[in-house]
Amino acid sequence: MKTIATFAAAAAFVAAGLVGAQAQAITELKLGTEGDYPPFNALNANKELVGFEIDYGNALCEKMKIKCTWVVQDWDGIIPALLAKKYDVIIAGMNATEERAKRVDFSAVYTRTPISMISAKATTSNDMSPAALKGKAIGAQGSTIHANWLEKHYKDSNIRLYPKQEDANLDLLNGRLDYFVADRLALEDFLAARGKDCCRLIGDIQRDPVIHGPGVGMAVRKEDTAIKEMLNKAIAESLADGTHARIAAKWFKFPVM
Repeated sequence: MKTIATFAAAAAFVAAGLVGAQAQAITELKLGTEGDYPPFNALNANKELVGFEIDYGNALCEKMKIKCTWVVQDWDGIIPALLAKKYDVIIAGMNATEERAKRVDFSAVYTRTPISMISAKATTSNDMSPAALKGKAIGAQGSTIHANWLEKHYKDSNIRLYPKQEDANLDLLNGRLDYFVADRLALEDFLAARGKDCCRLIGDIQRDPVIHGPGVGMAVRKEDTAIKEMLNKAIAESLADGTHARIAAKWFKFPVM
């Protein structure tokens, strides 16, 4: 038994050494993001990527001492494009859910924020129960945890799924949508600007652990264990030395970890 245990320990040590060596050999990464989910990631008037995740991803690359380039990808194809090696890492406000973990691996969580519901100001009740919203038009971005949550809990509502959050914002502004569910930070960004006259915050929803997962992580291909190790080390360093808090304070009004 002692010989078996010794062999297992040695094998684990060798495996860890191999992963560490692979991480050291990585000098460049391509980072995939949506570019349409402010304040996490967005394109400004000059078509430049901006947002918390852009600043944070760049800071992690500096810590890892590697060159990083960004690739913009529509949300509904963001995992397939990763698996097709269009880029190496997804940094796009993606919650690390059990369902997604069947296809990709996730780094450590780097944001954990409330999920909220907003409505047109014409609605007067703050009751968000499925019974109260029966027959109402409720929106979410397609292929997201928010869409999954609505489909599970609001079967008697008129659920509308959108390719981009901006499409839902336009329907809210034009009175074609009664309610919308998304990450609270993204909703507050909308309410503080164009949505200030049309819409209001109803409240936070109760998270479903199976649907929502533990928080937002960076997705990598399952075989890319060295990249995941590098990211986790850089994320831990950023949380310990204040880098994460500094960048978050620039973009958010409250702590996100």
